[in-house]
Amino acid sequence: MSVSPEDIEAVGEQLGRTARGIRSIAHRCSCGRPDVVETEPRLPDGTPFPTTYYVTCPRLASAIGTLEAEGLMKDMTDRLGEDEELAAQYRAAHESYLAHRESIAHVEEIAGITAGGMPTRVKCLHVLAGHSLAAGRGVNPLGDETLDALEDWGRRGPCV
Repeated sequence: MSVSPEDIEAVGEQLGRTARGIRSIAHRCSCGRPDVVETEPRLPDGTPFPTTYYVTCPRLASAIGTLEAEGLMKDMTDRLGEDEELAAQYRAAHESYLAHRESIAHVEEIAGITAGGMPTRVKCLHVLAGHSLAAGRGVNPLGDETLDALEDWGRRGPCV
């Protein structure tokens, strides 16, 4: 898959460093810039990288960080232990994530491991929101809930 030089430059500006292992632009912000990239399961230097969908937009990352600081992850994890239907949907999101990454490449060191705490807990809302943005609503229920808690991060125009 090709990624345009303009997209690579924008992602580098967003991250404040050279982007690594970009496979594709998984989602674009309402401003048109990338906000989530799909990464290779193994970075160019050989490092296994389980985070298939990586949030790059600093406005989005900051807004998600605020939700994390407010304790949303703990609330979600608690609900997973109480709501069997939610837990089943979250496990299905985990399986979907694994299947997609495996379709890109098998990396033994991260086989069976997703990111963000899936399938039993929530430890990173960035991963869950990135998954929902890339895969579409209805795949990751807690990623969808994270997005529902956010305002449109691109409403003020491009972040870079």
